[in-house]
Amino acid sequence: MAMVDVTVMGAGIFGLSVAWACRARGAAVRVIDPYRPGAGSSGGTVGALSPHTPENWNAKKQFQLESLMMAGRFWAGVEAASGLASGYGRTGRLQPIADDAALALARARETTAAELWRGEAEWRVVPAAAHPDWAPLSATGYLVHDSLSARLGPRRAVESLAQALRCRGVDIVTGMAEPEGAVVWAAGHAGLAALAADLAAPVGAGVKGQSALLALDVRDLPQIFADGVHVVPHADGTVGIGSTTERAYDDPAGTDDALEAVIARAEAAVPVLRHARVIERWAGVRPRARTRAPMLGPWPGRPGHYVANGGFKIG
Repeated sequence: MAMVDVTVMGAGIFGLSVAWACRARGAAVRVIDPYRPGAGSSGGTVGALSPHTPENWNAKKQFQLESLMMAGRFWAGVEAASGLASGYGRTGRLQPIADDAALALARARETTAAELWRGEAEWRVVPAAAHPDWAPLSATGYLVHDSLSARLGPRRAVESLAQALRCRGVDIVTGMAEPEGAVVWAAGHAGLAALAADLAAPVGAGVKGQSALLALDVRDLPQIFADGVHVVPHADGTVGIGSTTERAYDDPAGTDDALEAVIARAEAAVPVLRHARVIERWAGVRPRARTRAPMLGPWPGRPGHYVANGGFKIG
């Protein structure tokens, strides 16, 4: 194989995105994954890309905002190169408002969102009646509707990005291979464990999540976040439901009653889901750094090696 400038270890969504960015800047890139693209947590069903609340602003929230704002251009470029749809769509999000205090806070956030989101997206309080048949149940009769949230088909996105890389001359190697050049470790929860062992310090761990896929074609409607559950309409006519958060588990790929409880909560919050058939149940282990923030930067003590990991549940 030809010499490369950058090797990305891991073909999940983070690793493939790093590879795409490096290739776009002219680097010769190779991706190595022990299994296949999207074999880990990037092969799930939910695909919610949603913003932090527009308040108490910090560098992490700004980083995420800029990522959400550029996502449309990013995925348009990937799809143009691959010829495959990613399932990306900035379709917005609905959240129920529980009581008068939450309603007052939501209205205050209309102003801060206008300032912090620079007028490129809105956070609005709307009557639940504005979304008949799809609105989550709301004790106040009001919802938050933001226009910044987006959805992505996790598996379709991985497939599209992997094909785009191949079309740009990037080798994606499955199995074991030695890295060359600068090395970016985007190896999911196993990568966090390896980093922790190397540094003899806790840096994060894997957190199991269970989710489901429902057969319900509401592809153009906003996603919903209610009672701690994401309900995400996908471009292929399915709806992703998730997910559990399990720090302790015996079977990383097994589904159980914890997922059934998530599905029940989703059906209680969004009654139309009760008529939808569950077509898939999924489980996997997601990488969580010590905080939910992404971990991106040099590997301490290893010149030429970098880490791209974490980013747990922050879209």
